[in-house]
Amino acid sequence: MTRPLRIEFEGAVYHITSRGNARQAIFLDEKDFADFLRVLCSVVKRYHFILHTYCLMNNHYHLLIETPYGNLSKGMRQLNGLYTQRFNQRHKRVGHLLQGRYQAVLVDKDNYLLELCRYVVLNPVRAKIVKDPKDWRWSAYQATTGHKGILCLTTDWILSQFAKEQKKAPREYQAFVLSGIKAASPLKAVKGQLFLGQDNFIDKIKHLMSGKENLKELTRKQRYITRPSLKEIFKDKKSKAQAMYEAHQQYGYTLKDIAEYSGVHYSTVSRVIKRIEGEDEK
Repeated sequence: MTRPLRIEFEGAVYHITSRGNARQAIFLDEKDFADFLRVLCSVVKRYHFILHTYCLMNNHYHLLIETPYGNLSKGMRQLNGLYTQRFNQRHKRVGHLLQGRYQAVLVDKDNYLLELCRYVVLNPVRAKIVKDPKDWRWSAYQATTGHKGILCLTTDWILSQFAKEQKKAPREYQAFVLSGIKAASPLKAVKGQLFLGQDNFIDKIKHLMSGKENLKELTRKQRYITRPSLKEIFKDKKSKAQAMYEAHQQYGYTLKDIAEYSGVHYSTVSRVIKRIEGEDEK
């Protein structure tokens, strides 16, 4: 069974989501929303997380968390486990509340965190629950625009991206968020289900995948996140046939991927690979 890989290091930033089991609601009333935020703040304090933003929806939640001590898994076990216990006790239920393990995407802070903060607080607008993000109580938007919010939320970094003046920054942040209502999701740029960042960001941290590429429980996309591009593979090989074979066997590229890059039919690639396999068996 596949499961998401966790890559942890000091200073890592994550976009985290967790959904209700079988798409069921995980917040049934306002007390549930408030309970979750209380648990969240206790976890943020205990594990020294930096909570940049959040949004709680009826059947899932979004968090943007920075981990100065590289301890995401410990904190998330506490958060999801304790909230599930409280939810089940209050509503006289048993069993799983959340669907599998949470999803955590490593984020390139310099290039994607601000855009993700906007995307997260616009969830209720995209879901057509409210027309304006200020009307949804269960996100960080109100606090970041200068209104009262939960104590464990850190807005310093976000607001510093807009203005130095304390009064001006929230207004510019508000304009930035509202300008993105029709913007495409930045999560479409996630690579290998793990990374949201430019190539230089991935190059800096891909060594953390070392030794994990062959774990059977990883998804195919995660297993091959650090593989070289087809251009690099073909450039380093004198034989085009050998490059095709290596791309497929060693790095997991599909026949279609290789065929499209090489400008041939995928059946040609298949014959080449079978021929080399036959030669290796002799």
